[in-house]
Amino acid sequence: MALSVRKFLPHLLIIIGFIALSLAYFSPVLSGKQIFQSDIMQYIGMSKQQTDFRVETGDETYWTNSAFGGMPTYQLGALYPHNYIKKLDSALRFLPRPADYLFLYFIGFYILLLTLKVDYKLAALGALAFGFSTYLIIILGVGHNSKAHAIAYMPLVLSGILLVFQNKYITGFLLTTVAMALELSANHYQMTYYLMLLVLILGGVYLFDAYKKKILPHFFKSVGIMVFAVILAIGLNATNIMATQEYVKESTRGKSELTINPDGTPKTMSTGLDKEYITEYSYGFLETFNLFIPRLLGGGNGEDVGKDSEMYKFYTGIGASPIEAMREVKHTPTYWGNQPIVEAPAYVGAVVLFLFVFALFMVKGRLKWWLVGGVIMSLLLSYGKNLGFLTDFFIQYVPMYNKFRAVTSIQVILELCIPILAIFGLVRLFNDFEKDDQKLKALKFAAGITGGVAILFLLLKGSLDFVGMNDGYYRQVYGEYGQSFIDALKADRKSMFTYDTFRTLILVLLSAGGIWLFLRKKLSQNALIVVFAVLILFDLVNVDRRYVNNENFVSSHQVSKPYQANAADLEIMKDNGHFRVFDVASSAARASYFHNSLNGYHAAKLGRYNELFDFYIAKNNMNVLNMLNTKYIIADDDKGNVFPYENADANGNAWFISEIEKVNSANEEMLALDSLDTKIKAVTTQELRSSNYKLDSSSTISLLEYQPNYLKYNSNNNFDGFAVFSEIYYADGWNAYIDGKLQSHYRVDYVLRGLPIPKGQHTIEFKFEPQVVKTGSTIALASSILFGLLILGGIVILRKQKIEDSAEPKYGVK
Repeated sequence: MALSVRKFLPHLLIIIGFIALSLAYFSPVLSGKQIFQSDIMQYIGMSKQQTDFRVETGDETYWTNSAFGGMPTYQLGALYPHNYIKKLDSALRFLPRPADYLFLYFIGFYILLLTLKVDYKLAALGALAFGFSTYLIIILGVGHNSKAHAIAYMPLVLSGILLVFQNKYITGFLLTTVAMALELSANHYQMTYYLMLLVLILGGVYLFDAYKKKILPHFFKSVGIMVFAVILAIGLNATNIMATQEYVKESTRGKSELTINPDGTPKTMSTGLDKEYITEYSYGFLETFNLFIPRLLGGGNGEDVGKDSEMYKFYTGIGASPIEAMREVKHTPTYWGNQPIVEAPAYVGAVVLFLFVFALFMVKGRLKWWLVGGVIMSLLLSYGKNLGFLTDFFIQYVPMYNKFRAVTSIQVILELCIPILAIFGLVRLFNDFEKDDQKLKALKFAAGITGGVAILFLLLKGSLDFVGMNDGYYRQVYGEYGQSFIDALKADRKSMFTYDTFRTLILVLLSAGGIWLFLRKKLSQNALIVVFAVLILFDLVNVDRRYVNNENFVSSHQVSKPYQANAADLEIMKDNGHFRVFDVASSAARASYFHNSLNGYHAAKLGRYNELFDFYIAKNNMNVLNMLNTKYIIADDDKGNVFPYENADANGNAWFISEIEKVNSANEEMLALDSLDTKIKAVTTQELRSSNYKLDSSSTISLLEYQPNYLKYNSNNNFDGFAVFSEIYYADGWNAYIDGKLQSHYRVDYVLRGLPIPKGQHTIEFKFEPQVVKTGSTIALASSILFGLLILGGIVILRKQKIEDSAEPKYGVK
């Protein structure tokens, strides 16, 4: 027992150290502050209605009317029954956000390196290199929490896979299942997809190795075990995965029925996202070296260049006060690459990349090749439209690749692979079996290549123009001072370039010097590990804190309630009716926080609604706004004061019509809405029994009760009629009932619900009852029970093996 405690004690101390570092970096959380994340602000606006419903009723709504006219909450943090893996995830994220994600970065990578049989001290060093990689910190700063969440579990998934390949079938199976289930629960399938691409490279390398070693049966047995683990992990997340899969077909990620654009031009047909949208953020070739020199291309779109900058002199020179100038220089557009917006460089670290290059000459075998393969694949695909032939091939032929945008995100794979191989460079350095002359040769190559790159950039500085793609815009904005603004901006860009290149060169020389002193027996192994820990922390943390620091934190109240009601909101909230609001004075999810809104902020909106928005809503087409029951439009006057315009022509919650026009295509249906009198007529592509109805002026249909997932109406009509409801049509969940009996309802006016209603007085109900949640929850429960039994069985078998091993007689002499 004492031996086991002593064996585990170093790992316990490391874990405590990770906790301390996570809290230290995000120290304001200790005083109750929270990080202000722009994307999370939008998420809170989008999800407020479902959150309020959960608090008020204790139940979960899987539909919200607060954004985009109405949409499922599957991608808005919906909670599902029997999602026990999510409870485990919550337990692992016990630290205040975002320290919890940083801790997950550390611990996952640490476990991965231990799995690869790396000494715990080097494993801890590698965890620091991975966790403080600038991109991983930046996404926490802007609120890409689900992305960070998925990245954090990637090393754990690889750990399980590698354990299986190491013949530790039971432990590997159990860890792969749990890790993959956690990965899927993070709900960022783009990151999981990229992890799959890396695993395929790993599998290909291991297959080739198994063929050479004639151990193919072991390889295929391992693959079989892992396939079962993944299937079980999917089962543990069944509800979320099935709901997402169902929704994606109706979202902007699915196939559109339209063949025209809003301007009438032919639309490029695709089963996924538009190529331009996918590749809008494409990494530049020169930008590659941002991984090594942080502000080679100016850093981000809003850098703080400080008081000693040329920009500060520019502002004070045109009459700004020192305070005004300091405020302006905090958001200087120093980035001069080709991407539209860059928050910060995806800096891996000069020290880490030096060790990576060193490892290229020291490490041999399959580990090196799947890691190098992952780096190359990640880098090439991140170029997007700048390496069009490869990107086009993946978009056209690789399944699901066209479902994801921002191709630069795939660099998370190289940010994972580079630190692993870098640490193995040190493993080989400390290995007595490697010859010193080989180590010295590798050191010379690494120092020559990395130092040479830095020196080359310093020599080439004069040939670079430091011109950004938006500089023309800034020149126009500043009018007569435009050229002076650009001159000052370029001078600061050049200054950043020089400073950070020298910085990288010095870090390379210090890193190379540390290894040289070790080889000369001037530094011990432990001392060199400490040296690299200091260098890595100095390197990465200093760059990270340029972009995510204590200034990002605000009071918890500001985070939990990021929006304050303005005069227009307060006036609208006096109206207790059920209607929609269109906010043209602001954007994104602000209106969703207070009202049932036509606005919103989400990467996967309902496809048909998004098309309707592009065709008509964005152009303030009143005909379409009326059919969506847009009673209020928030606008601003000449002085910037917001006010609510009350639209008296809104169609209301539901209305009877006299005619349904049947058209043959989605194009015709969409185009008809421009001039259609939606109060008396509807248009559809669906087959209906009748197309003409008597419209009685005494006919009424009124909303009696409203909840996000339930609407109740009363209708009274002297004739059989057809009612249109100003609610978004979504077939997979919404059910219509007349007097308690389930009835078929139809999609009309491209996005709305229509229902034939017999004459007389009736109660009509719409209930959101997604079968996918019921089915998925049943599968999740069954998978949880099965996995629980497998864990118990695995423990029994492992204990039995341990007893048998300890009872086996030992032979031999000392």
